[in-house]
Amino acid sequence: MDIYFYNTLTRQKEKFIPIDKQEVRMYSCGPTVYKNATIGNIRTNIFQDVLRRVLRYNGYKIKHVMNITDVGHLVSDGDEGEDKMLKSANEEHKTPLEIAEHYTKLFFRDLERLNIDLPEIIAKATDNIPDMIEFVKKLIQNGYAYETSTAIYFDVSKLDAYGILSGIDVRNQKAGARVEVDKEKRNPYDFAVWIKAPENHLMKWDSPWGLSYPGWHIECSTMSQKFLGEVFDIHTGGIDLIPTHHENEIAQSKGACGKIPAKFWMHGEFLLINGGKMSKSLGNVYLMEDIIQRGYNPLVYKIFCFTAHYRNKLNFTWEGMDAAATSLARLQEGYYKHLEGNKTISQEVIQEHKQKFLEAINDDLNMPLAMSVVWDVVKQPEKSKQYADLLLDFDKVLGLRLQETQRQETTSLELPPEIEELLQKRKEARERKDWAMSDSIRDALKEKGYQVIDSKEGMKVEKIK
Repeated sequence: MDIYFYNTLTRQKEKFIPIDKQEVRMYSCGPTVYKNATIGNIRTNIFQDVLRRVLRYNGYKIKHVMNITDVGHLVSDGDEGEDKMLKSANEEHKTPLEIAEHYTKLFFRDLERLNIDLPEIIAKATDNIPDMIEFVKKLIQNGYAYETSTAIYFDVSKLDAYGILSGIDVRNQKAGARVEVDKEKRNPYDFAVWIKAPENHLMKWDSPWGLSYPGWHIECSTMSQKFLGEVFDIHTGGIDLIPTHHENEIAQSKGACGKIPAKFWMHGEFLLINGGKMSKSLGNVYLMEDIIQRGYNPLVYKIFCFTAHYRNKLNFTWEGMDAAATSLARLQEGYYKHLEGNKTISQEVIQEHKQKFLEAINDDLNMPLAMSVVWDVVKQPEKSKQYADLLLDFDKVLGLRLQETQRQETTSLELPPEIEELLQKRKEARERKDWAMSDSIRDALKEKGYQVIDSKEGMKVEKIK
């Protein structure tokens, strides 16, 4: 069956035909490891994981590269300001290396919790500095970059078009409209590919331009070309990367080899919090740890993300998470009931369900529609192991660890009166949206040996072994 993906580059849905018939090569922009990844960041990783799983479900081998940005990403996402790694290192009184190692470890922990498959290649920026230097030298040799007293800049005026991904028309832009004006820059949209380091800068390397360090954008152009070739199949990232990072990646690759690096550019939309943006000042920046601390299985967040298409904004609420917790519980219970069933279902019926599921996922990763097929199977009145096997087949895409449901036992738990009393108080606290009290009682229950899992239908309590 044909696969169709929305291509940001062409602004339309297109039939996906890989360059190599057997293997799909894709590149994903990974985290800048200066802080914990937010659940908004993680939504992009879930979208990328679904993409991988859908391609594998269709029989393709995957060569997937994801970068780890541990240098060069300035706080403004532009050419001015402090490096995010250095800023975090100074705030936490650690070295940039210690910061990078710490937050990289936490990022991979979040991926494991969500059953997100790791890419075949993890590429750290600091491991590929010599390659980046060679890439910059090629840009200079080709006439696409020039040196100033502070940096090596890419000259956007040398391109036949800049802004083909984002739609930016540089001809209508005034100096200072996007970045602080550097008097040595030839054009306001020129961006730094290499930055000369101040004497006290902690992260710097020997280069033809003295002690210096890479710009943020150069790492992805360099490492995608190094590991995947000049042109590969798919480039992914969050929608926020389109106007600056990905636009500049395309510019650099065209300057180095005259080609746009990826055939398809795919972007995940923003996660909203109660209808607005995440903001530290509003106190609504949530991490996976916050979800776990509230008693949710991490996979609840994954199934929550499946309620919206990856190209649509998704509004995060705790009520939505309660509904997702209920959905996951019903899915697991439905699988378990089918597993114990003994009805025989015709292969025609099984194939019909599978066909509908395949049509949904192959239509630009339409997970809401795919989940409707899943629920149709779960709700079948005739309980059959064939349906259980079909749900496991679907789980190759969902990644919800349904197989592990086999090993779960359902037991009625008789609770001591004091535990029942605490649960009632927590229920009342949640009804009045007193989350602080709810969390406090949850912690008290945990100290007494009981784990609380929240759902729309109520609180499930498990004895901690």
